[in-house]
Amino acid sequence: MSELMKYALVTGGSGGIGGAICKQLATDGFRVLVHYNSNQEEALKVVTHITEAGGFAETIQFDVTRLEEVQQVLKSWREQHDETSYIAVLVNNAGISKDTLMVWMEPADWHSVINTNLNSFYYVTSVLLKDMIIKKWGRIINVVSLSGIKGLPGQTNYSAAKAGVIGATKALAQEVGKKKVTVNAVAPGYIKTEMVKNLDESQLKNLIPVNRFGKPEEVAATVGFLASEGAAYITGEVININGGLYT
Repeated sequence: MSELMKYALVTGGSGGIGGAICKQLATDGFRVLVHYNSNQEEALKVVTHITEAGGFAETIQFDVTRLEEVQQVLKSWREQHDETSYIAVLVNNAGISKDTLMVWMEPADWHSVINTNLNSFYYVTSVLLKDMIIKKWGRIINVVSLSGIKGLPGQTNYSAAKAGVIGATKALAQEVGKKKVTVNAVAPGYIKTEMVKNLDESQLKNLIPVNRFGKPEEVAATVGFLASEGAAYITGEVININGGLYT
């Protein structure tokens, strides 16, 4: 770490993967902002875990689908900190799914998934990008999905959103590389979280070469690497974390 006070913001930090990422980044020495929209209780649990382990963490709350709210909260955070402090690592992890076949999909199911998973990438990243460029050090890591690479039936909205973030990852990486800002994505497959709790692991694991679902900590470890100095020459990449399910 340099003399700059580097903070890491993890959107959706109260969730399974998000919480594991927050803990990993705190272990790696970043001051972590655990973002939540409505689940303050889980976000506070993540903060407590980090602080009890000797790290620094605090919660931050906003709705990632509301641009003005995102701008207001992050501007307020910046005003409360001096020039040596900035959000150097952004993990765009917040997301929702509303699965249904396209033929039955309501407009609200399309728009809410696009807003939460894709538009939020622009809303949050656009606010924080300038500071990273000025400080000449930044890490933007987007949590996408196997669905955005392969496409999955019943997830046309989710696949579209995640594929959009993958395209944005590759484009933005080329814009900011000279400023020592890297932009990468991780694409989890089946990870043991609330999102897959209703799936039959005993059946699905037969499709996965490593014969099991992944753990949130395994996604977090990859994010931690991408946020490190050791990953300074990696940008515009999408790293699959799916046990070999799709390569």
